[in-house]
Amino acid sequence: MAKHIHFGLFLLGSGCHMAGWRMPGSLDSFETIEDLLAISREAERGLFDMIFVGDGLGANLKGHPGFASRLEPITMLSAIAMATRHIGLGATASTTYEEPWSVARVFSSLDHISKGRAAWNVVTSSGDGAAANFGREHPDHARRYERSMEFVEVVKKLWDAWQDGALVKDKDSGVYFDETKVAPIDHKGTFFNVKGPLNISRTPQGRPIVLQAGGSEAGQELAAQHADVVFTVTHDIEDARAFYKSLKSRLPKYGRRPEDLIIMPGMMPIVGATMPEALDKLAEVQSFIADEGAIDMLSMRLGIDLSGHDLDGPVPDVPSTDGSRGFAQAILSKAKKDNLSLRDLFNLVAAARGHWVLPGTPESIADTLTEWVDTEAADGFIVNPSHFMGALTDFVDGVVPELQGRGRFRTAYEGTTLRENLGLPEAPPPQAAKGSAA
Repeated sequence: MAKHIHFGLFLLGSGCHMAGWRMPGSLDSFETIEDLLAISREAERGLFDMIFVGDGLGANLKGHPGFASRLEPITMLSAIAMATRHIGLGATASTTYEEPWSVARVFSSLDHISKGRAAWNVVTSSGDGAAANFGREHPDHARRYERSMEFVEVVKKLWDAWQDGALVKDKDSGVYFDETKVAPIDHKGTFFNVKGPLNISRTPQGRPIVLQAGGSEAGQELAAQHADVVFTVTHDIEDARAFYKSLKSRLPKYGRRPEDLIIMPGMMPIVGATMPEALDKLAEVQSFIADEGAIDMLSMRLGIDLSGHDLDGPVPDVPSTDGSRGFAQAILSKAKKDNLSLRDLFNLVAAARGHWVLPGTPESIADTLTEWVDTEAADGFIVNPSHFMGALTDFVDGVVPELQGRGRFRTAYEGTTLRENLGLPEAPPPQAAKGSAA
């Protein structure tokens, strides 16, 4: 049986293209809940596995407008949970500027509210802009990942502090809790001392899904040990295959199988009835880009000021930074391989925040996506529509039925939880509690 392709939607209400909000008839806000509900229902109509909401802890008014003016993700997804039935709900929370107990609690709450559809995207916060908002110095890359590894470990312990059946709720006996099934975690580590347990019971999924996007060596190790789904930035099928093989090969040492981890590159589809029509659509949205805005975004993503360079000259040598290393490596590798100018590079980043742009017909896009999955370059894709609703509807009405006709995409949701719909194994049961939480 041919392998089904997974799809997630990158939810950015002003459009994933930095100028998508300028397209005629497009939505122009990431703060209007009615619009966000409509986007989510459209993705659910397309039988997407999940919605994913990235987040940042600062406001850069020169970058993508949706990252500077936005709703807080968990609040937003809680509202979306009440207006949808099947689609998964993923959001970012930083392991550098949050605390494990709070993160474990909010995602447990979202999983209960949505009846088993929550997912936590683990990030270490690559930019140092957030540090000033929290009165801290931004840790270096190695330190951030050391903290992140312990952070995820603590969150999982907290999720497992409650066993199934801990809520007795026996009105005759007056017993509400089985205290033998709830226990402190008593974690004492390098970064955290956490007693536990949470004040919320085990979730419908056992544990919410863990998402991760790091492409660096440290990021891959964190993903191999803890992640259920990994997002990647890649434009080249050979690079994608190499990453896929590298990450999946790390799983056995953590007692995991290749099918226990789903890899989903980001992709911006531009769908047309013909290839010329698709290219015209891409040219239209690209025509709204202002040079200074795109160069600011590229500078921010690479962690270096590029404003003084010739836009039509070659991409300058960029030193290694302490920012998002996986992204920088992917985008600079493409620039070198394709001999891109700086203008080519920042147009690419402006189009899809550095992700792969795929113009074509429903048939040609389906051909490409199935090739990536069949040759172990991906298990699915994070769809980044250039603007809402048009670009998302084009994909749902064009590419989705094309893949369904080929037997490569679901025609109905398989389960009631995100874990079930992703085809991932059940969360391991918690070990028996050693004592009560009292």
